Amino acid sequence: MKYLLLIAVDPSIEPEEAPGEIEDWLDRLGERRLTGNALLGPSKASTVRVRRRERLVTDGPFAETKEFVAGFDVIDVESLEEALDIAAAHPVAKFGAVEVRAFWED
Repeated sequence: MKYLLLIAVDPSIEPEEAPGEIEDWLDRLGERRLTGNALLGPSKASTVRVRRRERLVTDGPFAETKEFVAGFDVIDVESLEEALDIAAAHPVAKFGAVEVRAFWED
């Protein structure tokens, strides 16, 4: 089953990760990680809405919050429990949050 891990950080909290921690986490995942990447900050985001057939583009994220999505990973594992274990082991989970979402399956 495929899951999306949304890596969220609060820029006001000092990260606790040690150098190489992310790389070690990635190595442990191996082929269960299908893809992933860091994202540019919310100041580089654009939000698109269509209202009355008019495209509205706003600079910035879709929500005004202090936490923001800093990256993502897509994993393929046997169960939600395995996905939660992987999310809990992510270094950012110690000072940020990792949201776990299953992909819609037809």
